[in-house]
Amino acid sequence: MSEAQLGLVTATPIIIIFAVALRRMGVLSTTGTVSAVALSVAIAVVLFTTQ
Repeated sequence: MSEAQLGLVTATPIIIIFAVALRRMGVLSTTGTVSAVALSVAIAVVLFTTQ
C-alpha cells in the first residue's frame, strides 16, 4: 500500500466522523451529511484504485 493510499484510508473515516458530528450538532442537514459521506467514499474509492 502506497503512502497516498494510506492517506486515503486515514482521511476518509475522519471526514465521515466529522460529517456525522456536524449532523448531530445540527449544522448539517441529513441530505448534506449523506452527500458528504457518499461523495467522500466515492472519491476515496476512485483515487485508491487508480493509485
